[in-house]
Order: sequence, then C-alpha cells, then structure tokens
Amino acid sequence: MARDLYEILGVGRDAQEADIKKAYRKLAMELHPDRNPNDKGAESKFKEVNAAYEVLKDPKKRAIYDQYGHAGLGQGGAGGFSGDPSGFGGGFGDIFEEFFGDIFGGGGGGGRGQRGSGGAQRGEDFRYDLTVTLETVMNGSEERIRIPTIVVCSTCNGSGAKAGSGPENCSTCGGAGQVRTQQGFFSVARSCPTCRGQGRIIRNPCHGCQGQGRVRSEKTLTVKIPAGVDTGNRIRLTGEGGAGLRGAPNGDLFIVIEVAPHPMFERYDADLLCHVPITFTQAALGGRLDVPTLSGKARVTLPPGTQTARRLALRGKGLPQLNRPGVFGDLVVEVRVETPVNLSKRQRELLEEFAACSDLDSQPESTSFMGKVKDFLDKMAG
Repeated sequence: MARDLYEILGVGRDAQEADIKKAYRKLAMELHPDRNPNDKGAESKFKEVNAAYEVLKDPKKRAIYDQYGHAGLGQGGAGGFSGDPSGFGGGFGDIFEEFFGDIFGGGGGGGRGQRGSGGAQRGEDFRYDLTVTLETVMNGSEERIRIPTIVVCSTCNGSGAKAGSGPENCSTCGGAGQVRTQQGFFSVARSCPTCRGQGRIIRNPCHGCQGQGRVRSEKTLTVKIPAGVDTGNRIRLTGEGGAGLRGAPNGDLFIVIEVAPHPMFERYDADLLCHVPITFTQAALGGRLDVPTLSGKARVTLPPGTQTARRLALRGKGLPQLNRPGVFGDLVVEVRVETPVNLSKRQRELLEEFAACSDLDSQPESTSFMGKVKDFLDKMAG
C-alpha cells in the first residue's frame, strides 16, 4: 500500500506551503545519497521524499491528492511521481528552486541571465544553504558539497544543434531578436515571436540536450569556511553557477551560511554565553569552577556568596571575529544555583540546624525584601 505523502514529509494535512518546503529541504539534505554512501536505503527514501514533494508543492496536484488520494494522480505510490531517476524532476528551474531556494530577485534556478547578441545568455546564479556547527565557526573548515547543476552539453558543445548543422538566423527578425511595429508616430520593439528573442533558430536540435545547449548534471565542490562566519553570511563561488548559453559566461554560486544551535553555548555576535549550574555550598563558600569553552576547559573563581544569574567573563574565550585575525569575543559564564532535592535525613537535619543559626546578616536580600513587604502592607492597612 502506498505511503501517505504527508507522512513521508512529516507534516500535517493542514501544513502551509512554507512548512512543506522547509520539511522537504531538511529531509532532502539528510537523505541525499552522497551524505549516506553506506546506507543503501537512503537513495530510495530520497527519491520517495522528492516524489512526495513534487505533488504537495503544486496546489492543483495537492488538491487532487487530498480528494482522491494516489488514485487521483494515476500513480501507484509516491515513488512513481518523478520521471527522473536522479530524483530531480521538472525543468532546470524546478531543480534549483527546491535545492537552492530563492536568490536575489529570481528563483534558485536563477535570476535570468543577461542576454546578449546571437542568443548568448549568462548562466543563472544559484544559492546553496549550508549548515555549519559552532565548532566550525571557531576554527574554520573546508566543506565538500555535492550539488545539482547545469553544464554545457558535451554532444553539441553548447550550440544546441545536431552534429553537421548549426543555428540559423531567424527569418522573421533577421537575427536581431526583436521586431518593430509602427503605431502612429511611435515605433514599438518587442521580442520576436518566432525565435523568442534568441535571434537564431535551431532546425535540427541536438538529441543530447533537445536544443537547450545545456544538460543537468551534478558536481562536488570544496568550500572554504572562514572562522567567525555567522548565519546569513554569503560565500561567492564565481563561475560555479549555471552554464552560460552560446559562449556566455557561467553564473555564480552563493553559499549562504546557517549556524546550527549548540547544546552548550548561546551566541551573541563574537561572544558566547554558557549557563553553568553550581551547588548551594559552592555558591555560599565560593571556590574554583571548571567550565567548558570551544577550545578546551577553563577555570573561573567563584566569590563567596555568589548569587544565581551572576555573570563571570572570560576574556578572549569567545568566537573569532570574521576577517579580524587574532581578535576574539568573550565567554560569559552565568551561574545558576541549584536547590538540593531528594534530601537524606541527615542532610535535612543539617539544613534545619543551619537555618536555626542563621541571622539577618547572612540573608541581606531576603531581609531587605521582607522589610519592603511590611512597609507596603502597613501603608495599605493605613
């Protein structure tokens, strides 16, 4: 029995388009075969996720599926919706819209490249979202990524024409890519309807690329991540975007950084905050305390009578500042006094004895607060 498409993506049937896209991108990155070389089941799961998203991202297909299920789509299951064995269905734009997201006014399949004479067109710019750890921010790294891309067709060398033939000048526009019409005193230029602005027509298209001059492919890149990067920073790889048409230059690839949450530290620019629990006796008596840093263990001194939420700064133990070699932020340790629980009989007796011999001088904040409460209640009663 075919699996429910919403179940495959891990979303509810009332999920918004943005939630579906977010879930898809997360699963696609986790299950990509290149990230799971030893997991034979990852590829089939990856295709299943892609096929499910192909349906749920399209409002019309989704409506049909919601009403009639798999039968309404004429398929036996999610794995059959994509005709592309690589898992990337649709045209060029579809691939990059899903994997690279939106970029600078255009879809991930590109803001449109600049068109030149003879149909030359600069390749699309692509975006790739790369999640890195706080340890990577601390030390920098080199990350290897595998991405879908568009390359020049090797069969026709990008001409789009079958071997032995070539593009011909459009007879309608004479190769200009535009036609002009006279409207009274005005001359109006518009894109040629015959060649669609290319200026040339391919009579015998290449079988390898169906006349596109480009084909889909994949490539592996090494990206150098500098220390100190933050969420939203972009790394530009010139010429690593889509292949240009008719000899035009390639587009660029923009790596957009997202720093993953850390279980131990909170980040504030180049500073780090770490919440450290301390015992009741440590807080009262003071002493030395070992705390974690991204470069190893460090030691701080607790003064006697340390209160919860007190902050102690370790200078230069934070993150490096981007493009400022040798300059680091601070690590701020915020202590939290932990109240003892599950007391033994002897522990309870000792605490009761301690309470009995305590005086106002040892509890200044409580004493001050109770004095304020008394004054407040007296005013209300008066």
